[in-house]
Amino acid sequence: MPKISNKGLSMPASPIRKLVPYSDEVKKRGIKVYHLNIGQPDIATPDIMMNAIRNINMKVVEYSHSAGNLSYREKLTKYYSGYGINISPEDIIITTGGSEAVLFAMQSCLDPGDEIITPEPFYANYNGFAINAGVNIVPVVSHIEDGFALPPIQDFEKLITPKTKAILICNPNNPTGYLYSQQELELLKELVRKYDLYLFADEVYREFCYDDKKHFSVMHFTDISDNVVLIDSVSKRYSACGIRIGALISKNKKLINTAMKFAQARLSPPTLGQIAAEAAIDTPKSYFDSVINEYIARRNLVVESINNIEGAFCPVPTGAFYAFARLPVDNCDNFCQWLLESFSYHNETVMLAPGTGFYSSPNKGINEVRISYVLNVEDLKKAMICLKEALKVYPGRK
Repeated sequence: MPKISNKGLSMPASPIRKLVPYSDEVKKRGIKVYHLNIGQPDIATPDIMMNAIRNINMKVVEYSHSAGNLSYREKLTKYYSGYGINISPEDIIITTGGSEAVLFAMQSCLDPGDEIITPEPFYANYNGFAINAGVNIVPVVSHIEDGFALPPIQDFEKLITPKTKAILICNPNNPTGYLYSQQELELLKELVRKYDLYLFADEVYREFCYDDKKHFSVMHFTDISDNVVLIDSVSKRYSACGIRIGALISKNKKLINTAMKFAQARLSPPTLGQIAAEAAIDTPKSYFDSVINEYIARRNLVVESINNIEGAFCPVPTGAFYAFARLPVDNCDNFCQWLLESFSYHNETVMLAPGTGFYSSPNKGINEVRISYVLNVEDLKKAMICLKEALKVYPGRK
């Protein structure tokens, strides 16, 4: 039998999706599963976006420009200007989801063996993108006790080696829901300037900030504009994960020209998705006001429910739609699998994402889980009851 590549063998399984076979089996037995493992909101996609899809009138679905449709990129500049971000269409490459934007950034800015420092826990697929690009993720640990705030800047600095080429942040953060402040980002800016590093910023949850907190974009750091790379996506903003449209944005012309070669090699981003995404920019503010109020209600329910469980702890997330919780269990991977294989309450159970998959450091996240509060309040109430009842009878409870 032919050999599988070492790169393929080293690709990690997604902690978000690896338990899907177990959930498929439990559903066959007629048990309802509350999916809190994946960031797939049940919020309706805006009508303006859906109508753009319904009204597509094309005889041929052609390739778009490799950088994306010019009309879309022009309209995006107006969207960003609303956040005080001044860019031109030439600073934007439309990608197949934010995932491709991360990959293009890694491939354009780093050589095989180079290193990217990122706070952990971090979005698990960063590991997969890094393996694909042949680069290494170097984690700097953040802690649940302080809500996963940015680690001390000296913790970043002591990890810098000649191989370090970039720092990667997700703001608001997936999986923790932490929103980095301008002051925290200023500290990173000075480190980036000192060592002439790239600063990759995944800002796909920009709209989802709570408790009167404001999002600060790294694109506002105009004094290090050649170092800054913005990663964005429409998936979560408009509850349109299947559209698969993202963007890589930078004022660094050499970087954009390099990334364009990767963009040309994959030909073009999805044409129909770009039509929908362009229309979505006109989504009224009332849509987001309603969505944010809904997420706040969901967040409050989840955090309160977990913190009312003896031995459990969940800091209050201030952005995105994730909570990262510590549970009184021996091993979160075992617990999350047990929930699907061996437990049900009133013929229902809950699916969570094991915390270990969001860490690179060994023995981290063993008793932690990520919870996506993407279901309506009534379903979340039932899911939290399932979780509470499960912890009463789990054999590995601590």
